[in-house]
Amino acid sequence: MGQCVTKCKNPSSSLGSKSGDKDPGSKSHHKKGGGGGCKEAEPGPVCGKSTGDLLANGTKTMEVIAETPVIPALSGDPLKDDLSANGEDFSLLRIEELFSHYKDEQDDAILEEGMERFCNDLCVDPAEFRVLLLAWKFQAATMCKFTRKEFVEGCKAIKADSLEGICARFPCMLLEAQAEDKFKDLYRFTFQFGLDSEEGQRSLHRDIAIALWRLVFTQDMPPILECWLDFLTENPPGVKGISRDTWNMFLNFTQVIGPDLSNYSEDEAWPSLFDTFVEWEVERRKKWEEERRCTWSPSTDTVDNGGVTKQE
Repeated sequence: MGQCVTKCKNPSSSLGSKSGDKDPGSKSHHKKGGGGGCKEAEPGPVCGKSTGDLLANGTKTMEVIAETPVIPALSGDPLKDDLSANGEDFSLLRIEELFSHYKDEQDDAILEEGMERFCNDLCVDPAEFRVLLLAWKFQAATMCKFTRKEFVEGCKAIKADSLEGICARFPCMLLEAQAEDKFKDLYRFTFQFGLDSEEGQRSLHRDIAIALWRLVFTQDMPPILECWLDFLTENPPGVKGISRDTWNMFLNFTQVIGPDLSNYSEDEAWPSLFDTFVEWEVERRKKWEEERRCTWSPSTDTVDNGGVTKQE
């Protein structure tokens, strides 16, 4: 989606190339939070360009400085297609109109340019977590693209037929993603979403995987995540691609292995890349400890007014 976690044609994208190796070999092997219902937010102003303060739920209070895009109405009686007659509070006709406003002229889908306009009109950054949530709810198969079916079915799933309606659903989507089972589904979706299905890709390019890991863990970052990403970044020759098994098992790893890695065992059925990471991280921590001891000396101690020694 735009410059974000997408299959963009822009080679300067922060995620780099999407090319990845085929599934590397691996050995074989939950997220806290409760779901629950939430009160839907009242629809707020939707703008193309806006400024405002962040609210606690991640949305923004915005001052509209550009008009909401005018979506031309289709001919016919909207009431005939309005699902409110069946107890729903959204309209298929309005969903189709919204899709048509952003779809590509040649392809029956919303592509990169339309996706950028769509995110801009929703007042969301294409690289933020809420866009990933929307792609998840729409079950999008490809980055930077919504097919007609994905868009229509996705809007029906979140019960929204307008930009305002979609914005109003973001708080509920953010809360839903905190539930353990829902987050697991989102997490696994993210791997598939990052693949180039047209190329038959089976593993994520390392840089794409790093960006997606940072994105999907936006709401609850595991303590070990930064160490893991440092390992991937500093060992490019040994980490060319991230397989589905490695991606899926990393979620288990964050939930059962402590931050000090003391309960990790190579005898268990973890992917081999995890063995290499733990060995690398333990060695790195030993070096840090040795350097800390070498740089410490009694001369760096001072005495405060209470007579207690402390290190500067």
